[in-house]
Amino acid sequence: MSNELGSERAGRSSGLRRFIVISIAIVALELLIMAVCNFLVLGSLKQDAGRQYRVDISRAVTNLKQGEAEDAVTAKYSSITRISEFDPGEKTNSDYTVEEVNGKLYRFEYRERADLRPLIFMNVGLAIAILFTVIVLIYVERKVLRPFHRMSNLSVELARGNLTSPVQAEKNKFFGKFLWGINMLRDNLESNKEKELAMQKDKKTLILSLSHDIKTPLSAIKLYARALDEDLYDTEEKRREAISGISHNASEIERYVSDIVTASKEDFLNLEVQMEEFYLDAVIRRIETLYSDKFSSLRTKFTVDSYSNVLLSADSARLEEVLQNILENAIKYGDGRWVEISFSDEEDCRLITIRNSGCTLKEDEIPHLFESFYRGSNAEKVGGSGLGLYIARSLMRMMNGDIYAECETKEGTGAFAVTVVVKKA
Repeated sequence: MSNELGSERAGRSSGLRRFIVISIAIVALELLIMAVCNFLVLGSLKQDAGRQYRVDISRAVTNLKQGEAEDAVTAKYSSITRISEFDPGEKTNSDYTVEEVNGKLYRFEYRERADLRPLIFMNVGLAIAILFTVIVLIYVERKVLRPFHRMSNLSVELARGNLTSPVQAEKNKFFGKFLWGINMLRDNLESNKEKELAMQKDKKTLILSLSHDIKTPLSAIKLYARALDEDLYDTEEKRREAISGISHNASEIERYVSDIVTASKEDFLNLEVQMEEFYLDAVIRRIETLYSDKFSSLRTKFTVDSYSNVLLSADSARLEEVLQNILENAIKYGDGRWVEISFSDEEDCRLITIRNSGCTLKEDEIPHLFESFYRGSNAEKVGGSGLGLYIARSLMRMMNGDIYAECETKEGTGAFAVTVVVKKA
């Protein structure tokens, strides 16, 4: 087991490492894209700057030809730094070009000044995008992946029967409710396990006690039988007393056996209900959602008749469990043509009837369908435990309701109908 846990932890760590590597690769790719964009845009801006100073010089030449002063023309254009008559012996560190104006040569010194605002705006936008990507990746790693890896072994631990370790709650919106549900499931499984162990202990104690008690009348029967076999009783009256003793002790054994059978059958299921008030529509809508697609994939016509919404008094989750149990039986034991849910009222109860096409049960089998471990003649080739309808009846009676079944004739064929009786609030 330690090797398995080690491999699981290694797998989770490996998964986080892969995500970190992928995240770094994504950020690096965005930085590379940013660098390429800067290179291309900067080159374009330099070309624009070169064109700009040539345009300014051309306009300055025109201004000089019109008689404007050199200093006034220089002040007009940002790319021109100085205009002077050309002197071949004069040295300068600035870039310049020589132009002829009214028969004179003039030196036009200039600088290539690019407009960097587009580059700045682009870099700010890309930096925000990269920062947003980093924030999203960190958020996903901390709020999704880490909680997911922490709880990835929960199902394995539950399957192994490890119910003692509490589930650490997560307050994020992704897994908080899920982990809360898992924790409830763990608590329920642990509670049921404890109750089952206590019940098994009580049953074994009872059975051992009854088995021990059986030994006394059994020994008496053996003694009586041996005495009769060896003809130790010399009078008819003593022989009759011996026979009476055998009968009495046999009755005692029969009572003990009956107690053992009862102890083995009763309370093998720990069923609990929590009574509440709820509307019928809430349960029926969930049933429709669960089974519409399922019946569609089975090519079974599934209909739910119209009904008036009423307030019921029961356990909504348990009522839904009962209806699901009946529908699963309709799938397993029906002929697959159609299944329908209909509604009716009787005094202060709402009756929910589930019918399915195909009823091959005999009339004398129907009363036994709700007994524990009983399976009808139509269940020979279908797996099951014979507890579904028994649990359904137990739950409905615990909720002050009832359930019954019958075979009907509909559309010229046999139909099996199960009716659930639920108290109105």
